[in-house]
Amino acid sequence: MQNWSKLAEKHFGDMKTSHISEVEYPSARYSGSTLNHRDDAMGLAHFALAVEGCSWTNPDYFALMIANTLVGSWNRAQGGGRLMPSPFARKAYEQKHPQSYMSFNTCYKDTGLWGVYGVCEPDKDALRKFIGGVQSEWRRIFRSASPGEVQRAKNLLKTLLLAQCDGSTAVCEDIGRQMLTYARRIPLAEIDARIEAVTPAVLKKVMGEYVYDRDPVLVGLGATEGLPDQLLIKFQQSSGMD
Repeated sequence: MQNWSKLAEKHFGDMKTSHISEVEYPSARYSGSTLNHRDDAMGLAHFALAVEGCSWTNPDYFALMIANTLVGSWNRAQGGGRLMPSPFARKAYEQKHPQSYMSFNTCYKDTGLWGVYGVCEPDKDALRKFIGGVQSEWRRIFRSASPGEVQRAKNLLKTLLLAQCDGSTAVCEDIGRQMLTYARRIPLAEIDARIEAVTPAVLKKVMGEYVYDRDPVLVGLGATEGLPDQLLIKFQQSSGMD
């Protein structure tokens, strides 16, 4: 091990990292829009609905992750639909046409995308109701997410983050990702403290800033005859729905 350290110091010890900070990229620009590629031969309707999220280093990152966990995910091929912890997952299970959905929070250097990817049978009204149900769940989380729900989501998020570091390969990948995004390794205790700092009041504030009255993006692929237009999606995202 000492020989390796000496070799690494000999060959890489004089490397400079100042050039990384000298590279300047233009800030990303988010624009709400709709893109629909209809292909009825695919048999199912695929869609992704999102709003502008935050960057990796934004203080709101963990609050959005908790909101993302509250929405959850579901697949009709899996059992236990009525027992899912997510209220929206239980509603999707009770409907006939939705096949699956998955919430996501994709972060970049200076922006992000926070939303839901879903799959639905090609029924015109069902697709519209499914997407409207996603937006209704977002409004519900903003208005009335209970302390118990928020705590459950925080516990689940901690479990998922720890499960991602199961093994040396996953740990190394996590270290590399954090060095690229934060320029340091974040201790587990700090991650735990940041997650625990998100209260229902903080969650409501963040949801109001990122979701309410924001211009969404909607992408459809497949049998998307019933995909709502941009105006309807924007209205269902507004405070006028209350």
